Amino acid sequence: MSVTITAADINKLRQATGAGMLDCRKALTESNGDFEAAIDWLRKQGQKVAAKRSDREAKEGVVIAKTTADNTAGLVICVSCETDFVSKNAEFVAFAQSIADAAVENNVKSVEELNEVSINGAKVSELINDKLAAIGEKIALRFERIDAPFVASYIHGANRMGVLVGFNQDAGDAGRDVAMQIAAMNPLAVDESAVAPETIAREREIAIEQIKAEGKPAEMAEKIAVGKINKFLKDNTLMAQPFVKDNAKSVADYLKSVDAALKVTGFNRVAVG
Repeated sequence: MSVTITAADINKLRQATGAGMLDCRKALTESNGDFEAAIDWLRKQGQKVAAKRSDREAKEGVVIAKTTADNTAGLVICVSCETDFVSKNAEFVAFAQSIADAAVENNVKSVEELNEVSINGAKVSELINDKLAAIGEKIALRFERIDAPFVASYIHGANRMGVLVGFNQDAGDAGRDVAMQIAAMNPLAVDESAVAPETIAREREIAIEQIKAEGKPAEMAEKIAVGKINKFLKDNTLMAQPFVKDNAKSVADYLKSVDAALKVTGFNRVAVG
């Protein structure tokens, strides 16, 4: 059964990828309206698709990242809204901060648990509904947590992004450095072993189709695809990325220079927008 492709669908794909209107229409038609499949179709045609996805539509809000006093747990909350007028309001920022403080004080482990926490006698879920009624905008609450022997936190860009990084031991100032790296470079995983096999398979398929589209034979495409996958992993895994403060070394090299035993156990990066 064919799917009707609307102008709104085409514009959404164009905004998310930077591709032309006609190419977006063709991609959606070929993909039977599947948004993610349409993005892959564009990439397979060799188009330079912007690194946006459907889950990154423009939204506003406030992100707060905090750690417990002993740095063994980190929590990041995002209170999203519809306009920057609201997100930049000091009262709204304080509202988000109060929720983050309550999350830390109550050792919250999930967004469901956070919604049940009381602040001055009212549940967080009730406070959010009250705020929604007061400002007339949709409000959503996102929560992430990391537990580790040592957790570093970082807030970037006037509460636009929050990062948590778990380490196997006290990281000192290196914790903030790595958190800033994650904020700037947005890695997919700590290292190659943590990248989902389906992600690598997807990138391999796209690479092969791109190479074939350039007119190269299939046997050559397979070999070139290996190099493309290696570059993808270097660009998108934290340990392999060039360290932002010194591009001559990787993040792995930087950590070794601090302490050969220092390891990243995991991270979370939450951003508005």
